[in-house]
Amino acid sequence: MKAFEQYPDLDLVHKIAAGEVELFEIIIRRNNPFLYKIGRSYRYSHEDTQDLMQETYIDAFTHLSAFEGRSSFKTWISKIMLNNCFRKQQKWNSKNIVAAEIPEVSTPLFSDQHTDTSRTVMNRELNVVIETALQQLPLDHRMVFTLREVNGLNVAETAETLNISEANVKTRLSRAKAMLRKEVEKAYSAEEIFEFNLVYCDAMVNRVMSALKK
Repeated sequence: MKAFEQYPDLDLVHKIAAGEVELFEIIIRRNNPFLYKIGRSYRYSHEDTQDLMQETYIDAFTHLSAFEGRSSFKTWISKIMLNNCFRKQQKWNSKNIVAAEIPEVSTPLFSDQHTDTSRTVMNRELNVVIETALQQLPLDHRMVFTLREVNGLNVAETAETLNISEANVKTRLSRAKAMLRKEVEKAYSAEEIFEFNLVYCDAMVNRVMSALKK
């Protein structure tokens, strides 16, 4: 599988569409962190986010022929995830949507300079910081911040994903940073937010690939 990891997304799509379904595992592993952060930014729980991710991957696989490479695959599949999050939100009464909490076992993938003890402490502190800070942001600002600062999409990709203008992306990002930076970035980098642990990455691959085989 590692021999194919350097393949561009469009090449992978063509190979998968031609029958090499097993290569869809690479698509899953490449996009797990991005989709996870989107789901958590919608305030869905860890479990609900994983369900949404599986639904998104199956939707993407089913409609793989619709991807023409005009935008990045990350943008394309992120839009599918956003649509699934939005639909789920419409089905739920607002009182049933709980604030996102990172489970104790979901230790962020910090750099090697941190000890196991410091990782545990940082993870617990990060839970409180994020839960408090993100609840203060309107959803439209929260999603721009997540796509730009956490998922690494550029302005054009973010605008396309959210169907807004690039000017709106810049404005919302600026406002989101003003609200979040004092609470989050004073202690943690954006990349440390809502990391998708490798243990969950493997489990998601197994879930999706098993569903596709059915």
